[in-house]
Amino acid sequence: MVIAATIIVTASLVVSHVLTRDLETEERHKMEIWAEAMRTLNQADENTDLNLVLQVINANNTIPVVVLDAKGKPQTARNINLKGKTGEDSVLLVSNMGQRLLAEGRFIRISLNDSIKSEYIDVCYDDSLMLQRLATYPYVQLGIVLVFVMVAIIALRTSKRAEQNKVWVGLSKETAHQLGTPISSLMAWTEVLKETHPDDELIPEMEKDISRLQLIADRFSKIGSLPEPVPSSLNDVLAHVVSYMDKRTPKRITLKTQLPEEDIILNLNASLFEWVIENLCKNAMDAIGESEGCITLNVQKTAQKVLIEVSDTGKGIRKKDIANVFRPGFTTKKRGWGLGLSLAKRIVEEYHKGKISVKSSEVGVGTTFLIELRTGR
Repeated sequence: MVIAATIIVTASLVVSHVLTRDLETEERHKMEIWAEAMRTLNQADENTDLNLVLQVINANNTIPVVVLDAKGKPQTARNINLKGKTGEDSVLLVSNMGQRLLAEGRFIRISLNDSIKSEYIDVCYDDSLMLQRLATYPYVQLGIVLVFVMVAIIALRTSKRAEQNKVWVGLSKETAHQLGTPISSLMAWTEVLKETHPDDELIPEMEKDISRLQLIADRFSKIGSLPEPVPSSLNDVLAHVVSYMDKRTPKRITLKTQLPEEDIILNLNASLFEWVIENLCKNAMDAIGESEGCITLNVQKTAQKVLIEVSDTGKGIRKKDIANVFRPGFTTKKRGWGLGLSLAKRIVEEYHKGKISVKSSEVGVGTTFLIELRTGR
C-alpha cells in the first residue's frame, strides 16, 4: 500500500512538473506577444492600425500584468484582484507587486525610443491562477494520499489488534475450561483421601496446590473476559505475592521489599495483578539461575502515579532484545513459550490502564522492570 501510494505521488509530481513547465513556457510566449503589442501601441502614430494590437492586449484575461515606467512607477495593470481596496491601497499593491516581479526577473523590457535607451517600460507578469493551482495540486494530492495511508494503517493495526484480542480471549477461556475438569476431580480425590487417611500430613499441602490451580484457572478466565478493577490495597496485594514467592524462592536468592508505610489504594483486579508481579519475580529467578542473587520489589508514590520496580541481579537482557521482550512468542529460555510478559503487558495496560516497560538492563548486572499505575481514575 505504501509503495503504491509512493508511485502515485511520484508520478503525479512528475506529470505536474512537466505540465507546469510547459504552461510557464506558453505564458512566457504570450507575454512576449503582449509586450510587443504594448511597444507597438506606444510607438504608434495616427496612421497605424491598432485594431489587431488592441485585440492582443485585451485578449489577456488570465495572466496578471503590471507595466512599470523607467522610474519604476506603475503605468497600468491587468488581471489583479483589487476588490475591497481603496485607490491608495490599490496603487501600493500594484507597485509592490511590480517591484517584486522586477526583482524576480519576471519582466520583459520594451524600448520606446531606439535612439534613447532611458525611454523604456517593463512588462512584469506573474503566474496565472491556473498555473498557481497546477503547482499546488501535487501537494494537495500528497496530503490526501498520506491521510489515506495513515487511516489505512490505523485501520489495519486496529483490525490486527482486535484479532489478537480474540485469540487471547479464546485461548484464555479454553485454558480455564480445560483446567476446570481435572481440578474438580483432584478436589474430589482429596476428599476421598481425607476419609481414608485423615492424619496424612501431605493432604493439606495437596489442598494448597489445588487451590493454587483454581486461582490459575480463575486468572485465565478473567483474562478472557473484561474484569472490572475494584479499590484494593496495593500493600496487601504485594504482601500476598511476597509471602507466596518467599516460600518458593531458593535460599541462594534473597527477596527484598521496599514498600511505603502509607497504605496505597488503587483500582485493581487483585488476582490478575498478583499474577503480573509473580511472573516478573519468576523471570527474575530464572535470570539469576544457579547463582546467588537478589530480587528487589520497590514501590514509590508520586502525586499522580504509583511506580513499582522489580529488579534482579541476574544475567540481564541484551539491548537488541529489549524491544521484543513483550512480543508474544519471544523468549530466551530453552523451554519458554514467550507468553508471560505479553500477558503481563495486556493485564497492566488494558485492564489497569497503566504502563509496563524495561526501565534498565545490563548484561551481567541485572534488569529492572517498571510498572506505572495512575493513582486515580
